[in-house]
Amino acid sequence: MRTATLALLLAATATVSAEERVLFAAGCFWSVELAFQRVPGVLRTAVGYAGGDKQKPKYYDVTTGTTGHAEAVEVVYDPEKVSLQRLVDLFWQLHDPTTLNRQGGDIGTQYRSAIWYTTDVQRAAIDASKAALPDSLQQKVVTQIEKEP
Repeated sequence: MRTATLALLLAATATVSAEERVLFAAGCFWSVELAFQRVPGVLRTAVGYAGGDKQKPKYYDVTTGTTGHAEAVEVVYDPEKVSLQRLVDLFWQLHDPTTLNRQGGDIGTQYRSAIWYTTDVQRAAIDASKAALPDSLQQKVVTQIEKEP
C-alpha cells in the first residue's frame, strides 16, 4: 500500500509544470503588478526594487534615485499556460518604452523601463518581441534588458 501511494505522489509531482520568473520595470509598480496578476497562467507576482547596488533597499532609499534600483514586478508564471511572449507584449503595452527614466509624471531612474530575464531562452523571446514592436513608436526603445544577477 505504501509503495502504491508513493508511486501516485511521484506521478502527480511529475506532472506539475515548471515555474519561470522574469522581472519587469515599467514605472510605478502597482498598476503594472495588477495587469500581470490578471493574466491566466501567472502564478504569483511581487513588487520590489531591482537593478541597484544597495542591499535590501527601502522605499525612501530608492526615491532618492541614487541606489540604481527601479520599481519592479517579479512575475512567476507557468510557461505551459502563458507564454513569455504574451507577458512581454503586455509589458510593452503598459508603458512607454521610449522615455528614459520616466513614466508619465514619475521621473527618475527608479521609473525606468527594464526587463531582467533568468534564462537565455527568455532573452531570445524578449529580443524577438522588441524587434517586432511597431515602427510607429517614432523613437528608440530605451528599455534595459539584462540577465538577473
